[in-house]
Amino acid sequence: MTVATGVGSMPGSDDAAYVEAVRTVLGELPDLPHLPELPGRGTAATMIGRALAIVSELGADLQPAGWRLTDAPGVDQRRARSLLAQDLDRLEEQAQGYDGAFKVQVAGPWTLAATVEKPRGDKVLSDVGARRELAQALAEGLGDHVADARRRLRGVERLVVQVDEPALPAVLAGSVPTASGFHRHRSVEPAEVSSALGWVFESITGAGAEPWAHSCAGDTPLGLLRGAGARGLSVDLGLQSAADHDALAEALEAGDTVVLGVVDSVDPATAPEDGQVAEQVIRWLEMLGLDPHDLGDRLVLSPTCGLAGASYGWSRRALATLRDAATRLTP
Repeated sequence: MTVATGVGSMPGSDDAAYVEAVRTVLGELPDLPHLPELPGRGTAATMIGRALAIVSELGADLQPAGWRLTDAPGVDQRRARSLLAQDLDRLEEQAQGYDGAFKVQVAGPWTLAATVEKPRGDKVLSDVGARRELAQALAEGLGDHVADARRRLRGVERLVVQVDEPALPAVLAGSVPTASGFHRHRSVEPAEVSSALGWVFESITGAGAEPWAHSCAGDTPLGLLRGAGARGLSVDLGLQSAADHDALAEALEAGDTVVLGVVDSVDPATAPEDGQVAEQVIRWLEMLGLDPHDLGDRLVLSPTCGLAGASYGWSRRALATLRDAATRLTP
């Protein structure tokens, strides 16, 4: 059975909007809802703020240049942790009785390293020891986060953790700018990238959840992600190269999950119908010689990226369109 899910973010800027977002994903995505993220509520609620709320034994605080590691948790990191706990409380209340699959999201170690600064400035990416420490702190914290989510969602047997790595291609290409903006950080060797991702994926698996990797960026190293332990790949279908299509087909044939971003994440000039979306996916599968009826719930449909920039009306319609398109692909 093909299913639909969201990438993570939703529109809204206050607590009432968050409760409505939870209701929306539970209502429109009955087979694989997710924990919404509302970055419109402020820096503590962004992808990076969420991840720094999860990391274990590392302090951080918000500086004019962005998030920076500190000796002890600052007020902004404490707020991010409090906000995440409140959001899980709201989810627990709204999801009473839900017993299907469920997904949560977290920024990955390389996107964090390319975004967060060291205590004395410049990105964590610039220091081998610092990026190792950050990746290990994220892996350790994720074990506790998964346990907390399982405690709150007692009926959920299949819990997915989506690791967001939009900066990974830039890390590998050596195109992440330094603090001055005049230079670029050196590229990181694939072996080191894989090792850090492996710690995170292993922590997720060890906590009894299923690790997926997501990136809206082109040139994402799909083979590296699978080799590091990702059991699901989530991509924007329109950004994939011929080699990427082959890698996605290989993942499906090996029993892993592939999530295809096939509906715009911002309000389109003309909204697609669910039949059009289903036809697009069928043509892609035919190109690869695959039958949707043979894939079960390993084929998942999603927006092309998060919906934070969409209107409330389109965010809801986009998820409903994906759900109905997935139904059309199910025998």
